[in-house]
This record gives sequence, C-alpha cells and structure tokens, in this order.
Amino acid sequence: MVKKILRIFNYELGGLHKAALVLAFSSVISAFLGIFRDRLLASKFGASESLDIYYAAFKIPDLLYIALLSLVSVTVLIPIFLDKNYKSQKEAGRFLNGILTSFLLAVAALSVAAFFATPYFVGLVAPGFGDEASAKLILVTKVLLLSPLFLGLSNLLSSVVQSYNKFFIYALSPVFYNAGIIFGIVFFSEKYGLVGVAMGVAFGAFLHLAVQLPTVFKLGFIPMASLKINLKETLMVAKMSLPRTFGLGLNQIALIFITAFASFLGAGSIAVFNLSFNLQSVPLAVIGVSYSVAAFPTLAKYFVRNQKEEFNAHVVAAARQILFWSAPVSALVIVLRAQIVRVILGAGEFGWRDTRLTAAALAIFAVSVTAQAGIILFTRAFYAAGKTWKPVVINLVSTVFIIIASFFSLKFFGAFASHEAVIKEALRVGDVASSGVLALPAVFSMGMILNVFLLLIIFQKEFGSICQLLAKTFFQVVFSSFALATVSYLSLNIFDDIFDINTFIGIFSQGALAAAFGFAAWYLVLKFMKSNELEEIAKSLRQKFWKTNVIAPEPDRID
Repeated sequence: MVKKILRIFNYELGGLHKAALVLAFSSVISAFLGIFRDRLLASKFGASESLDIYYAAFKIPDLLYIALLSLVSVTVLIPIFLDKNYKSQKEAGRFLNGILTSFLLAVAALSVAAFFATPYFVGLVAPGFGDEASAKLILVTKVLLLSPLFLGLSNLLSSVVQSYNKFFIYALSPVFYNAGIIFGIVFFSEKYGLVGVAMGVAFGAFLHLAVQLPTVFKLGFIPMASLKINLKETLMVAKMSLPRTFGLGLNQIALIFITAFASFLGAGSIAVFNLSFNLQSVPLAVIGVSYSVAAFPTLAKYFVRNQKEEFNAHVVAAARQILFWSAPVSALVIVLRAQIVRVILGAGEFGWRDTRLTAAALAIFAVSVTAQAGIILFTRAFYAAGKTWKPVVINLVSTVFIIIASFFSLKFFGAFASHEAVIKEALRVGDVASSGVLALPAVFSMGMILNVFLLLIIFQKEFGSICQLLAKTFFQVVFSSFALATVSYLSLNIFDDIFDINTFIGIFSQGALAAAFGFAAWYLVLKFMKSNELEEIAKSLRQKFWKTNVIAPEPDRID
C-alpha cells in the first residue's frame, strides 16, 4: 500500500494538459480547505480581538518570507537548474546545495533578528492594540516565524520537483499546508488558544516541505549545506528575483499599513478585512491567475520572436476572457454578499454583526476583482517582454496611494457624514458599530483600479492600443452583468418568502437559486447580443467533450 502511494506521488506528468488539470484540481481543493479553515476560525473566535491578533501576527513572517524569495524564487531557479542538470546532475546538485546554504544563512540571520525585534515591530504592525493584545501578538508572531523557514525550503525543493514534471506531488503541498492549519485549529487551539493555531500554521508549513522530500531523494538529490558557495551564482539568482520580490514586498507593506490603521478601529476590524479579502481572493485566483498563467508562455514566445501583433492579440484575448468572467462574478458577489458570508463563515461565534460587516467589505472588494485580475495579466505581459521594473514602479505608486488614502480616510472619517450614511445604508450597515473599517477595502479597491489604469496606459504606450479591441466585450459584459445582478436581486426577495433564511439550508437555497436565475438572464442577454466569448466557450466545450475522441497523453518530447 505504501509503495503504491509513493508511486502515485512520484508519477511524472508529461503532458501539459494533464499537468494543468492536476494543478487546477489541487487549487480547487486548496481553496475549499482555505474556506473551511476560515470557517473554523470565524466559528471559534468570531470577528474579535483574538482573530485580529491572529491575522496581524502574519505580517512580519510574511515580509520575512518575501525577502527570502530573492533566493528561492521558483521562476528563476527552474531555468538555471534545468540548464545545469542537462549538463550534469552533479553540477545541478552542487548549485542546489549552494543556494540552500545561502538561504539557510539568510533565514537564520533574518529570523534571529526578527525574533528579538518582534516587540518593536509589533508597535508598527498594530499600534492600536492594548498591552495585553500586544503581548499575545508578540508570542504568536514568534511561533509563526518558523513558517518562512519551511516554506522557503519547500520553494527551493519544488524547483527540482517541477523540473522533473512531478506536478502531482508539487500540487499537494498547498493542500497539506491548509490541512496542517486546520489540524492546529481543531486539536491545538482548545488547549493553547491562538498559539495552538499558530503551531498549526508552522506544522502546515512543515508538511508543505516534507511532502516533497521523498520525491527529491528518489530523484537523486540529497539537500545538504555546502562549505563552497558560488557567490556569483547566488547574487545572479538574487538579482533576477529582485523585481518580483520587490513587487510582492510592496503589496505586503500596503497590507501592513492597512492592518496598522485597522487596529485603531475597534475589535474585529482586522478580522473583517482579512476574512473578506480571503473570500474575494477565491474568484480572483480562479479567473485572474488561471488566464494570466496560461497566457504567459505564449506571450514570452511571441515577444522573443518579435511577433508584436500576435503578442498584442494574445493579451487582448486573455483580457477579454478575464472581463467576460470576472465582471458577472463581481456583480453576483455584490448582490449575494450576505448569503455568501453567512453560508461560508456563519457559525459559532461569528454573529450577525460580523456577517453584515464582512459582507459589506466583500462587496467593496468585489468592485475591484476585475482590476486585480487585469493587474496580474498586464504584469505578466510586461514580464514576458522583459520589462520587469515597469509594473514594480506602478505598484509603488498604487501602494503609496493606498497608504496615504487609508490614513486620510480614517483621519477624516465622519467629516462627510451625509455621504457616508448613504453608502452605509446601501451596504445595509448604517446601524452597525465599527463600520469605519469599510474605508480600508474601499481604499484598497481604489488603489487596484488606479494600478490597472496606469498599467493599461503604459502598456498601450509600449505595445500599441488595445482599448478599442476590448470595447465590444466591455459593453456586452456591462449589460449582461447588470441583468444578472438585477434578476438575482429580485429572485432573492422572492425566495426570501419561500425559504427559512435563518437556517443553513434555507439561506444556501435562496442564494443558489438566485444565482441560477441571474446566470440564466446573463446567458440570454449575451446570446441576444451575439457574444463572441459565449460562442467560443460553446465551441470549445463541444470540441473537448462530445466531439473529440479520447486520446493518449501528449509526449513530453519530440524525437
């Protein structure tokens, strides 16, 4: 039995479609586990100070991990590793051990520094916390400092696993990570509280690493520290990783400032922001990341071959699909925000106030889902063209905007009471305390819209205009999404009298049926408007499912 399991884990996926299918399937499983993880956290702690501490405790370890990515970025390591492994497995092993040693030295130095500096950093991450909450935050943060070590090592080993097309085992890593966190919530939190949950996170990070070790060993690579470090190679890897590391670091800095501002807004504010942020990240990952990742290799190929028209056409094709899917999903999330939050998070200590605030924040985040997906696409397009620093500079501009706007939105909160009252009433939180936290997702969404707008301007200056090519899709998507939102909203009111929305089954049925009627209206409007995207999807489905014979997997090489 053990041998059979190991054989499955070590199975090599040669075909692109098989690898993509496995990765997509694992992403779905990981997303469901992530949702279940958040449900457990919400059920146990509610949108409370305890959950504020938990989310705030991630900020320093996350920043540390991003700093270490300059040495273990998979997108940089894989091409170098493959080149060296083609020449000699021994040479590849030497390179891997050199990077491993550099990483261990860096993580040891940074982790020790972070461990002792945590009490000082906590004042920056959550300056609004009281003494007791700050003390807990310091303790939980120190436990979480184990995570960058395990995740960084896992990232390093995944470059070997992916280089040999062992995508199945690579795809399991995030699943095991979330499973470890869930284990900590279920078994450790009862006795150790938030520290127990943090122990689960560290355990999950260890599993993220451990699940890949048998495969790496079987491939003939024994990771070990080396006394001989090729400083030139290490600096080359760090230099190549710098734009991506810097870009991710800016995002994390923006979130640290948002956390700091939220710490002044009352218990549960940080939790509301993070829970709603995690929920909006699910459609973003499914739509934005999938299309952008799929487009990247082809974009790079076109640019290398100097096929600029094809490059632009491929960006337009991906952008059309992102618009086509993200806009209706955003509209649906805005309308069904309360049903989504109540079904996913509504249990235990997560009360009606928490639901209303989180649902309102989710609706505000949903406004920028299309923009966030566009950012991922245009950033990868710039990367494919070798212009890695341009999206970083634009990201810097949007980060500065988010930080400054967050500060002023909270400083002058209440100065425009009449306007704020209208917005709160529209989001149905007019009588809810601590609703000032909604200014933060609003500012974040504005920052994302600014970011994608600037990326689009710079992209068109570099590669030519694409707005006209997107105009038809844009207008069709706007009209069909409006129809979806309208029908879904009306359906909610109808089903409100049919189902008992005070029960899980009742509110789930209400939301599911409203969504079904909404998507039916969306489909009919697009059909009437003769949407090219709708026809492309129908054609693709016919070809792939009921008009195509089952074929063998693609060969991994042509010879």
